[in-house]
Amino acid sequence: MARTKQRWLPAVLITLVVAMAVMFGSVQAGATVSLPPKTADEVLAMIARTEVRALSGTVEQTAGLGLPEVPAGPGTAPGAASAMELLTGSHTARVYLDGPFKARLQVLDRMAERDVVINGGDAWFYNSADNSATHLTMPAPSRAEVPSFAGPRESLPPTPSPDTSARDVPTPEAMASRFLAAIDDSTGVSVGEASSVAGRSAYRVSLHPRSTETLVDSVTIDVDAETGLPLGIEVRAKGQTEPAYSLAFTELDLSTPDAMLFDFTPPPGATVSEKALPAKPVPTMTAPEGSPTTSHPRPTVTGQGWDSIIALPAGSAPSGLTSNPQFAQTLEPVAGGRALRTSLVSILILDDGRIYAGMVPLERLQAAAAAL
Repeated sequence: MARTKQRWLPAVLITLVVAMAVMFGSVQAGATVSLPPKTADEVLAMIARTEVRALSGTVEQTAGLGLPEVPAGPGTAPGAASAMELLTGSHTARVYLDGPFKARLQVLDRMAERDVVINGGDAWFYNSADNSATHLTMPAPSRAEVPSFAGPRESLPPTPSPDTSARDVPTPEAMASRFLAAIDDSTGVSVGEASSVAGRSAYRVSLHPRSTETLVDSVTIDVDAETGLPLGIEVRAKGQTEPAYSLAFTELDLSTPDAMLFDFTPPPGATVSEKALPAKPVPTMTAPEGSPTTSHPRPTVTGQGWDSIIALPAGSAPSGLTSNPQFAQTLEPVAGGRALRTSLVSILILDDGRIYAGMVPLERLQAAAAAL
């Protein structure tokens, strides 16, 4: 259970404040269709066994988290500000995937286009509004870290390397996996009426938190009846009539995209920034916690299931997160720091550098911080 919580909650935090976690979105599913009945366990098993590894399509997002409009200005690099802007209103994007380390994402703005291209150890972030590009070089994964696609999805590691991979792209499948990994005794699971998403028949499975403390009312996932691929996800907050967040395909092609789509060359005159990610530190099994070899303190998780709270020690926040002026517009002053309130997630940033986050009211985070 502890492992499940630590995999789930950091993903929720990243979804809110790190660039690629929320680049895309969704629409409501279409009319109901007729499908052979299946139990919740059978639908979840379909998702686990899906063999879809390549696709292209259009996704649409609608976010109603209660955040203010924060437009990304010229020169805005992929990061917290861009993510916050994409978490308000509706957005459309094209997505191309081929295996675990090839992806292309095109966010279609009204007057410009933003692209994320991942190809092995290279990642490009491009903004046509100011013709700027960032090239991120990542360390190559070892043979043991590269997932094999010969077996079922259950055999794959939950977090493949390198750190930025195609499986981290915010497709309905990637977003749904964050919640499916958290299913335990605190979650009720049911199957509703079948629907149609992107012209494909889909089973609809719903997750219902049994907790009275979480902000989440329900999570609904539309699952392709033929392949088991999640086609759409809808998250509802308590006390709201409209979904707080939805993400779904409007068009989908399950054939392998053209390999040239994953080769990116900056346009003439583009301003290019080069960055490199350091290699992951090699974990040691003999060094005790807190020894000099443990240079990066790990986050801690308190509570269980939907009520879980993640605490990040001072100095572990993403670089530039709290200093970005656009992100700062979304924060409100509170005792001892600043806070971000949304209909689904709360984040508390203390003056001493600690950060608390969870799908719970802000008061729960403040109580957790005061207890330490």
